[in-house]
Amino acid sequence: MVTTITTSTPGVSQGSSSSSSSSSNDVSSQISRLTNQITKLQQQLKDVSDSDSTAEEKQKQQEQIQNQIKMLQAQLAQLQRQQAENAEKKQQSGDSSGTKVADGVNRPTTENQINVYI
Repeated sequence: MVTTITTSTPGVSQGSSSSSSSSSNDVSSQISRLTNQITKLQQQLKDVSDSDSTAEEKQKQQEQIQNQIKMLQAQLAQLQRQQAENAEKKQQSGDSSGTKVADGVNRPTTENQINVYI
């Protein structure tokens, strides 16, 4: 009995991506999809060991599945790095605008200045 295992591995786009929310959602969905594929392949790996195939066929199928898992894990690691970079860029851009001190609080303007005479 020969079991054929077919899976598809979506390619990860190389290059710079914008740090917009749609990009981060896309990366998150790709990470989720890859994680699900890895889980399915791990289950297939368990099923192969329980199958009625010969030892040689089992070995070949296990090697194929393990190679696919390794490729998916590499893509997953790349996406996680990309997600971390996007988060870092977002945080840096948020910090630069968030450090602005309001005028009139600790730096009085001419309109908010109080004159104290003793």
